[in-house]
Amino acid sequence: MPDESKPSFKKWPADVPKSIKYPAIPLHGLLQKTAKNYPEKTALTYSEEAATYAQLESLSNQFANALAGLSIKKGDCVALFLPNIPQFIIAYFGVLKAGAVVTAISPMHREREVEYQLNDSGAQTIVALDSIHPIVEKVREKTPVKNVIITGLDDYGSENASPPSVPNTLSFRQLLKGSPNTAPKVKIDPSEDLAALQYTGGTTGTAKGAMLTHTNLVSNALAFAAWIKGATAQETFLTALPLFHIYGMTTSMTVPISLAAKMVLMPKFEPTKALETIQRQRVTVFCGVPTMYSVLIANPNLSKYDLTSIRVCISGASSLPPQIQKGFMEVTGGFLAEGYGLTEASPVTHCTPVDKSMRTVKVGSIGLPLPDTEARIVDLENGEKTLEQGETGELAVKGPQVMKGYWQKPEETAMVLRDGWLLTGDIARMDQDGYFYITDRKKDLIKYKDYSVYPRELEDVLYEHPAVKLCAVVGKPDPHAGEIPKAYVVLKEETAATEEELMTYVNTKVAPYKAIREIEFRRDLHLSAAGKVLKRAL
Repeated sequence: MPDESKPSFKKWPADVPKSIKYPAIPLHGLLQKTAKNYPEKTALTYSEEAATYAQLESLSNQFANALAGLSIKKGDCVALFLPNIPQFIIAYFGVLKAGAVVTAISPMHREREVEYQLNDSGAQTIVALDSIHPIVEKVREKTPVKNVIITGLDDYGSENASPPSVPNTLSFRQLLKGSPNTAPKVKIDPSEDLAALQYTGGTTGTAKGAMLTHTNLVSNALAFAAWIKGATAQETFLTALPLFHIYGMTTSMTVPISLAAKMVLMPKFEPTKALETIQRQRVTVFCGVPTMYSVLIANPNLSKYDLTSIRVCISGASSLPPQIQKGFMEVTGGFLAEGYGLTEASPVTHCTPVDKSMRTVKVGSIGLPLPDTEARIVDLENGEKTLEQGETGELAVKGPQVMKGYWQKPEETAMVLRDGWLLTGDIARMDQDGYFYITDRKKDLIKYKDYSVYPRELEDVLYEHPAVKLCAVVGKPDPHAGEIPKAYVVLKEETAATEEELMTYVNTKVAPYKAIREIEFRRDLHLSAAGKVLKRAL
């Protein structure tokens, strides 16, 4: 039974359970259950095509069997290098049904980043979109990859998809056509077996694979579904958040599947197209990031669209400006709630209640912990002392959604996991009603247009340039992007390099959103006694 003395229960939404009995099932069990109970319900729509839950279940079964035919066995890692298209969802659940582990790679990643994730995860199979497949071929020989499966934006629904013209590659569509549509029998231990190896910079900035079990992802999906669940007979989700990211993966894919809802897939978020889609599809739930809501309400033709179908929207990934929150709710009549999470927690830990009887929004708050999620504020020195309400310290969370640890990184795991508590690296406080507020970041993470940019990665690339002696990358406040990556560089004696030269050198090796936007040359950088650059001074 839940502890009724918890501060968060003072303002707990009436229609949300305080604790949930989670089924001991693998993650794909959510899809199997929905397909069994609602086989003819629409699961997804994409480019004028639609698929029912029965069809999605069958297609993912076929892909699972295709993987088995490629000798993929339980525990193997399969990479998905895809945007928001049906093939992502089919492959995702097919991988799980084969007993394998998904590692999703951002379609915006370049060769360096793709190579690192493939090597670190040990993935021997990758499913890639044809237009970005050349990136895979450039790094293939330097990775463990044996099987490359490619698909196109228009492959879905096409019975005549042509086989790939590239040697040593397989066709996604052809693999499906030759495979049985019954699920293979693979024994899964939900609490121990991994479902996803989700890469994140965590609290240190170096890329690490968060080991998320089936139980982690099932519990978080069901808890968040309970938090936002309404009385609508057929919920319709706008799936515009990238599915390769844990936020989109859980809130815009697994959650709607658990609710037998319809997912409207958008491979790329385009404001006008999003407005048209919300109106045409009568979208009821939309999970996004602040910049999405900002550009929607700034659209000059906003008044032409009927957005009244929207029941609730969730904002995450970075802080939600009050003016955007208020403006969006005024326009749509729906509810825009701010939430919080991190990859290591599958990801959602907090959210503002969406109960209509609680219409007073605590501006700036990330809300209350989800069902079965504990949260506390601990001291910044060693994270061992729990602070009083109103005091500021590091946010620590505990619950069934918290990861097993970082893949092959026991020392970094020990830094953030202590007796089941996850130290988030974010500085926060809790008010008298149990609502939490993020006040700062302990980590050096840069938030560029709601994307996470890790300085260490950019610094590593800068250090590869022969003229760079010392460098540091920090976030510079920007009125449009939130923060931009700015580099401070000390050049080696008797060398020369221009700002343009160094930016080009780095920016051609990383995803566009990570690009360094400004470089300042210095004779030296302030260092601590331990030799670390004092970034706060910069």
